[in-house]
Amino acid sequence: MHIDLPEKRYYSIGEVAKAFDVNTSLIRFWEKEFDVLKPKKNAKGNRKFTPEDIKNLKFIYHLVKERGFTLEGAKTHLKEEKKETLSNFEIISKLENIKNQLIKIKQHL
Repeated sequence: MHIDLPEKRYYSIGEVAKAFDVNTSLIRFWEKEFDVLKPKKNAKGNRKFTPEDIKNLKFIYHLVKERGFTLEGAKTHLKEEKKETLSNFEIISKLENIKNQLIKIKQHL
């Protein structure tokens, strides 16, 4: 899954939901369910997601939406095998980016 977000320090919940093509309510729900998601809140109470939060959201999205984990299964997986799985997920993400770049190059030939 490729997420199109500009390089910024903070992202609004609307930007994040749009990038993941999900409702903002799902992002808020995952925030309650998963301890790794800790967006900052400004004086108005608006959530501001950091790049680290986006990385965790990508991982949660991958487990729940792409691999079909239940929420409980994803939580357990995150707690027990986070380091190894996160490493594998990062490798897969990098390979997908390389693949997308190669496809773009091929189209320009």
